[in-house]
Amino acid sequence: MKSLSVKTFAYTLMACSMAWTVVLLTACAPVAQKTAADTVGTSSDNRAYHPVILISIDGFKPDYLNRGVTPRLNALAASGVRAEAMRPSFPSITFPNHYTLVTGLRPDHHGIVGNTMDDARIAGVRFKLSNSSAVLDRRWWDQAEPIWVTAEKNHVRSAIMFWPGSEAAIHGVRPSEYRPYNDKLSPADRVDTVLGWMDKPGASRPQFLTLYFDHVDHAGHEFGPDTAEVTAAVASADAAIARLTDGLRARQIDADLIIVSDHGMAATSPERIVQLDQIVNPLLTNVVTHGSYAGINPKEGQEEAVAKALLQAHEHMQCWKKENLPARFEYGQNPRVPRFICLAEVSWLVEPDAKAAAKAGKGGHGYDNVSKEMQALFIANGPSFRQATVLPPFDNVHVYPLIMKLIHVPALPSDGKLEAVEGALLP
Repeated sequence: MKSLSVKTFAYTLMACSMAWTVVLLTACAPVAQKTAADTVGTSSDNRAYHPVILISIDGFKPDYLNRGVTPRLNALAASGVRAEAMRPSFPSITFPNHYTLVTGLRPDHHGIVGNTMDDARIAGVRFKLSNSSAVLDRRWWDQAEPIWVTAEKNHVRSAIMFWPGSEAAIHGVRPSEYRPYNDKLSPADRVDTVLGWMDKPGASRPQFLTLYFDHVDHAGHEFGPDTAEVTAAVASADAAIARLTDGLRARQIDADLIIVSDHGMAATSPERIVQLDQIVNPLLTNVVTHGSYAGINPKEGQEEAVAKALLQAHEHMQCWKKENLPARFEYGQNPRVPRFICLAEVSWLVEPDAKAAAKAGKGGHGYDNVSKEMQALFIANGPSFRQATVLPPFDNVHVYPLIMKLIHVPALPSDGKLEAVEGALLP
């Protein structure tokens, strides 16, 4: 509590001495006891403020809600809307699916086709999560326009906490508020930053916000999904959601919350590895990405030899030329997709060699996007949503038009359709 100045205190005593005793007890006494937290969100402006907050808990499987450690998430799901499951787009990995959620486009259409990518038009640079200069380069992101860019163009303020792509000036536009990614920032501090953005005065308040939590995904990779460590991470995510909803309630802000994940998680093992160098001569290939699936480009003049080695029957793995991928994947037309895609059977990994295999974790994702292990979370709760409603499974491309409707900004053409999720909304 900030101390009252001597002058202010004197004026307060003078005012109180002139009032009835009952007024003194009920009105004047709280002046000295009220804290900043007590005064947040008490104005009519807060009660009229209805922001939309998109929250991602990376790698959160829907069945994690059954572990008995998510009271706040379960309460939001029970009193609002939940999906039986939300299907990620292929490949079921982090960057492609986060960009799908905010563009309504499949990875083939928005251009973020993997966590690791090559692009002949951006020569000499490999896009990957650890290459911060590439992540900041708008050329990788400019094949699409995410919600916050369209919102800002339409004079709707956005505030983006760590969403993939938010650090780049996509189409020359940045969010009104954003933070450079920092995996050391705790879930509580991420929540408090978002709450602080909503404490700004009227015209500077954001209408569309995002939050991103990555610790459930990290625990899943390191320890495997069916472990006590993942359960602890899930409990921590629920505590962060509780901190957010409690902060909104204290401020009397009635927000529309959409809580999602980008994919699920499958248990993996060093004993379940397909080793590429035992199938194709590594001198003939450039392995762009590996793990649950591998993206492989042949070196110049070696496509026929690589095709002969890869395009035959393999245990626990199937390979295709990218143009021959199953149509249901809706993947393979973008120039950034490697020439060959080799998809592992769920719980197996495709690694280039023994060295990479030795580094494999105990959990993975990126598998067939219809597999039960890859299904994602969807919960929605707030003044725009129905209560106690369960939606049948739907594709994650449909989240985009839903959000655009909520923030009253025209949606761009996309692969998503509002009709697929309109049952979540009040009439």
